[in-house]
Amino acid sequence: MSKLTHIDGDGTAHMVDVAEKSETMREARAQGTITMALETLEAIKANAMKKGDVLATARIAGIMAAKKTSELVPLCHPLALSKVAVDFTFLNDGIRVESVARLTGKTGVEMEALTATSIALLTIYDMSKAMQKDMVIGQIKLLSKSGGKSGDWTAE
Repeated sequence: MSKLTHIDGDGTAHMVDVAEKSETMREARAQGTITMALETLEAIKANAMKKGDVLATARIAGIMAAKKTSELVPLCHPLALSKVAVDFTFLNDGIRVESVARLTGKTGVEMEALTATSIALLTIYDMSKAMQKDMVIGQIKLLSKSGGKSGDWTAE
């Protein structure tokens, strides 16, 4: 038996069968950052970008992306999410994005939280690139997950 859930004993990729799993409340949190010049950050804070409200657009993009995760990541199950939230924290040199995905179901929502975070960050970049092209997106990571047989997990 393979230790990787999406790879069988022959090394073939497959979608995990969750039919026998119990439905539980599941939640995942993810975060990432985008660093930028102070001038760009101040323009975002002031809602002064020509394309419009950067954070409102990034929030909607992140939520929409979480809902489409199974269309983007080949072996993900399509999920009926009960909640997706995307929040922003201003840093001295950029913005931190934190996303939460939740559902009651048979499989976890880590990929949905990570996808929401990633697309929100890409949207911030896209809406701000006219002002600055050398912004850096990084540190995208899972912060925590709960629910399911494997139990709760939190990054240290």
